[in-house]
Amino acid sequence: MSSLKSPETQGSTDPTPLPESPRVVYRRNPLMEVICQLRFPPILRIEAEPPASFQERIRLEYPLLQDKTPETGIELPPDIPPVVAEMLRTAMSKRKLRIGYDFISADEKWKVALTTDFIALTTARYGRWEEFRPHIDPPLKALIEVYAPAFFTRIGLRYRDLIRRSQLGLSNSAWSSLLRPHISGVLASPELAGAEVETFNQVLIKFPHNRGQVQIRHGLVQAVDNNEECYLIDSDFYTDKRTGINDVDDILSYFNRQSGRLFRWCIEERLHQAMEPDTVEAPT
Repeated sequence: MSSLKSPETQGSTDPTPLPESPRVVYRRNPLMEVICQLRFPPILRIEAEPPASFQERIRLEYPLLQDKTPETGIELPPDIPPVVAEMLRTAMSKRKLRIGYDFISADEKWKVALTTDFIALTTARYGRWEEFRPHIDPPLKALIEVYAPAFFTRIGLRYRDLIRRSQLGLSNSAWSSLLRPHISGVLASPELAGAEVETFNQVLIKFPHNRGQVQIRHGLVQAVDNNEECYLIDSDFYTDKRTGINDVDDILSYFNRQSGRLFRWCIEERLHQAMEPDTVEAPT
């Protein structure tokens, strides 16, 4: 069965500058990775002793364990542009690296990361929100029961889409015909047709009523397996507002709904149709 991406239709009560779009799932899914991360004030007990009680609560879903020493704690995606990788390494080198643990599902498709100041869920097998959201509950419940964080300092939901024209029957299509002008930028310039262009951009959009923001990093990258020129749309939705334990679900659901609007706002109808969208009902 094909994996599916599930942008959401926004209700009229959602404060957002992004245009409304129907909720769809894509049969030819461009998603590489989805990450949900919750940061909290540092809890030294996570570093001081092995998280045995935490593991017992999630071990059936995540039986594999990897502990990450400070020396191996920095992991960058292999397809990230060199200039972005260098910026991230510089920023990471200035931070104190802490011991962390990765709890991995038996099929190695889902990973829970636990460190002194955050917990994160990562998957490369995202179907739709209704399937992803239940995977957050066991590690979040275990975190609350074992370590009782007072609140969260950052809540983030990140979608990394990689558009590969060869997999969509669009190898001969210009990026300007697949991406909206506000995304394609210089790639839409007729004067540069046929020229080799390197471009990578970053933009921050703040949502109304202090509901967070999304940082979008997008541009041309090369596929690791065959060096194909691809387009990366990396959307990091987050709030740095101090958040109570009981408010997590509302914030994540809001970010998920905005993700569908944002992705559709980035692409032209031709690319949208090439990914074979199926319209589905929004969750109640």
